[in-house]
Amino acid sequence: MSLSTRQRTLAKKGSLAGTSLHTGEKVMLTLRPAPPGTGFVFKRVDLRDEPTVAARIENVKHVERATTLAEGSVKVHTVEHVLSALSGLGVDNAQIEMDANEPPIGDGSAKPFVELIQQCGVVEQDAPCAVYDVREPLHVETKSGSLLTIVPAEHFRLSVTQVGPEGMHTQFASFEITPEIYAKEIASARTFTFLRDIQPLLDKGLIKGGALDNAIVVQDDGSTISTGALRFRDEFVRHKILDLVGDLALFGRRLRGHVIAVKPGHGPNAELTRALMKRYAMMQSLIPAPFQMPSGEAVLDIHEIMRLLPHRYPFLLLDRVIRFDGETKVTAMKNVSVNEPYFQGHFPSYPVMPGVLQVEAMAQASSLLLLRQGENSGKIGFFMSADKVKFRKPVLPGDTLIIQVELIKARRNLAKSACQCLVAGQVVSEAEVTISLIDR
Repeated sequence: MSLSTRQRTLAKKGSLAGTSLHTGEKVMLTLRPAPPGTGFVFKRVDLRDEPTVAARIENVKHVERATTLAEGSVKVHTVEHVLSALSGLGVDNAQIEMDANEPPIGDGSAKPFVELIQQCGVVEQDAPCAVYDVREPLHVETKSGSLLTIVPAEHFRLSVTQVGPEGMHTQFASFEITPEIYAKEIASARTFTFLRDIQPLLDKGLIKGGALDNAIVVQDDGSTISTGALRFRDEFVRHKILDLVGDLALFGRRLRGHVIAVKPGHGPNAELTRALMKRYAMMQSLIPAPFQMPSGEAVLDIHEIMRLLPHRYPFLLLDRVIRFDGETKVTAMKNVSVNEPYFQGHFPSYPVMPGVLQVEAMAQASSLLLLRQGENSGKIGFFMSADKVKFRKPVLPGDTLIIQVELIKARRNLAKSACQCLVAGQVVSEAEVTISLIDR
């Protein structure tokens, strides 16, 4: 079952008590609903002023055997299991209150948190969810031999290979992550450790709350020690998937892509999440920041145009806005140079500006006219159609193209404008252009 396109939060609060894995402290954890756009936020109710730490990749400070978040001096440790449960069940927004710095370990899996979320219930919110579609492969490789790649896919899927020391308990599993599959196939997989690693961890002051009822211990001969039998034949790799879901939740939005991971761990998982965030930030930087259009008659230079329109060389086809007449008319200009890139292939022996680019210039000017209206501030205009297109005279190098646009019809986010391009006062092309406005 696919998730709704609306954000989701908890229907009511719920609490869970237990012992923390690494600190060994007693802790009460409470999940609470949160408004749209909140994401996951940890709240330390045991500290003065009850400070919060947002579950975002930029707040990751330490990744040895667990994921630690910090803002200023406030820290929360071992957050991956509760984040995995929330993300795996399709929750977008929640506040996670704790009276200690680490969630309870429970049985070493995400099952206790899943059961708590199910008791609370999940409800849709009146806001669209943020989904990041992976469009190009992204690869991370670490010195320890971990390989993580995410590629385009129609759904969120994880394919993971767990490799132990000397190849012990090498396992593979692949799952599409939906609330139903996560709860049934992933959530109850328990954390594990190798016997040889226990003393070094204790020496570092870790796993003070570790016990056989909250972890699986793998001995040097490959046999396991745990309370009860293995829950899955491939329980180790399923727990790696559980951790990876939790660490990727730090990206802050739902993913649509296929993650392929060999020897994942909290460090490599964090590197992949950071790489995703870096690519996302790069894409966001290409979107112009909201810009308040001047009122009355106005002139926009190229820098102001570039703040309003997402187009860039060689497809930004306006150099200046000469004037606005109210909210229904705009006049812009384009200096046509012999150095335009299209002249290299469009009638190179007799350079002529392509007619379709003249229509594109009309569409860009139409978008600027619509963005002038206050309710459209911060939106982006998409060219939807062109009707009654006519080309009357060629546009040549050295011409100054004057683009005149008049709004003739507007309905919701669609608007139609009558447009003309002129050179030396003569009409060289005309069209009726339809623009659709969408939020940034």
